[in-house]
Order: sequence, then structure tokens, then C-alpha cells
Amino acid sequence: MLAEPIKNNYNPELVLENSIKEAELVQKASNGDCQTFKELFEKYVNRIYAFCMRISSNPQVAEELTQDVFVKAWEKLDTFRGDSQFSTWLHSIAVNEFLMYKRTQKRFLQRVVQTDNINQYDISTERHEYHFNTNIDIENAISTLPEQAKIVFILHDVHGYQHKEIAEIADIEIGTSKAHLHRARKLLREELSK
Repeated sequence: MLAEPIKNNYNPELVLENSIKEAELVQKASNGDCQTFKELFEKYVNRIYAFCMRISSNPQVAEELTQDVFVKAWEKLDTFRGDSQFSTWLHSIAVNEFLMYKRTQKRFLQRVVQTDNINQYDISTERHEYHFNTNIDIENAISTLPEQAKIVFILHDVHGYQHKEIAEIADIEIGTSKAHLHRARKLLREELSK
């Protein structure tokens, strides 16, 4: 017995209608309409939080980053030109906020910790202890990825962005995005095979 073909639910008219409605919401919000911005917030807050949670691997940091993303979006809403989707613009803010958080965290650790061996405090070299059962802990494996590779992997493989969009979000070249994704997948395979 043959399986039924998968129905394509893509409706270009609906996509266009949603884009127009979203553009109108963004325009109203950029003119100072707080209620309209609240609608945009409610539409995207869970998606942005999930992204921040995956790249930070810390619920408290993810909450702070999500809040910072929407504060920055409100402050900079008039700079949104509509060249990309609003969600793409929010993700680019999230990437920038995460990278600023990491730089601030690194500077703080370098100032506070006085030692001859700074490498022992470098988070990127820290190895996590894994306790395996029959399930593979992919979240822990993702958390071990280098920052840029982790961001590209999450945007591409989890959120479904294309390399062109990722290049725009992360302010990198398309080829760099592809290289980071290749590296992330290779490192994940190695980590999960241990």
C-alpha cells in the first residue's frame, strides 16, 4: 500500500497577507503604539526565548537576553527597514545581545580572577561531566559548541533559517555560515559518539 503524498500547505497569498499585516503592526509600533508592540512581543517572545535558551544553556541568562532583545527592539524599532522578516531582525538582535553578554562575562572574569593560569577559568575550555543513560543528551552536546558554530547550528537546524538569512542575522558571509554549520555538525557527531 502506498502512502498518501504529503500535502503542501504553503499558500503564497496567506504569506503575503501575513507579511502585510506584520508590516502594518511594526509601522504602528514604531509610531509609539505600545499595545501594537505588545502584540509583536506576544507573537515572538517564546521563539526568541527558545533561541536564547539554546545558545546560552542557562534559563536565567535566556530570560535576561530575551528581555534585552525586546527592549532593544523597542528602542530601535524605527531602524527596522522591512528588508527582512521581523523575526529575522529580532534574531539578529538576540545574536548581538548574546555576543555582548559573552564579551562582558569574559572581561569580568579576567578582571576579577587574579591568577597565573587564566585558562583554568576560561569557560570555552571547560569540559562538562556527562552522565549517559539510554537517551542522548543533545542539549549538553550543543552547549559545548563554539559560540559562532552554536549560533549557526541553532538558527539553521533548529529554527530552519537558510544560510542567506543566517548571514544577515549574524553579520557574516554565507560561506562562513556554511563553514560554521559543517563544523558544528562535525563536533556534535564527535561529542555524541563519546
